[in-house]
Amino acid sequence: MQEPASKGASAGKIIAGVLGTSACAMIALSLPFVAPGFRRVCLPFVPCSETQLSNVLQFLRGARGPVVDLGSGNGKIVLAAAKQGLRAEGLELNSVLVWWSRVQALRSGLWSLASFHRKDIFKASLSKYNNVVVFGAEDFMGVLKDKLEKELAPQTQVIACRFPVPSWSPIDTIGTGIDTVWLYRIPESYRP
Repeated sequence: MQEPASKGASAGKIIAGVLGTSACAMIALSLPFVAPGFRRVCLPFVPCSETQLSNVLQFLRGARGPVVDLGSGNGKIVLAAAKQGLRAEGLELNSVLVWWSRVQALRSGLWSLASFHRKDIFKASLSKYNNVVVFGAEDFMGVLKDKLEKELAPQTQVIACRFPVPSWSPIDTIGTGIDTVWLYRIPESYRP
C-alpha cells in the first residue's frame, strides 16, 4: 500500500518543479522590461504607432549620413530607416529587445543597413551620427538635451517624438497629441 503514496509524492515533486521553473522563467523574461524603472531616469518601452513612424520617416526623407535611434525598443524606426536606404543603428538597454530587433533585421534582409547594440545611451558617443531619433519621456528629454548639445556636430538633425526638447526651437513639427514629432537642427553655436 505504500506504492500509491510514493507515486503521489513523485507527482507532487514534478508539479512543484514545473511551477518553480515556470516562475523563474517568467521573472527572467520580465526583468529587462522592469529594470528601467529602477534607473534615475525611467524610459520604459512603449512601441511607436504607425502614425508616429510615418511622421518620423517624413523627417528622414532625404536625410544624409547615419541614423541612430536612442532607446530603439523593438527596432521599428531603425528598420524603417534602413528600408529607405539609410544606415541606421539602434541603442537599447533591454537585451531581449536588442535580440528581437536583430532577428527582425535578419528576417527582413536589412542586416547590412540596420544594426542594434545593447548600450546605455548616456555612455555611448553620439558624435558620429547625422540624424538622431528619440522617443523620450518628459523628464528624460531635459537630461538628454545636455548630452546632445555637447556631442552632436552643428547641423545634426534631431527628431523628438512624444515630447519636445526643452528650450529648443523646432524648425518643423508634424502631428498632434502623442503623435507629435519635432524636428531640430543643432545650431552652429553648439560645438562638440
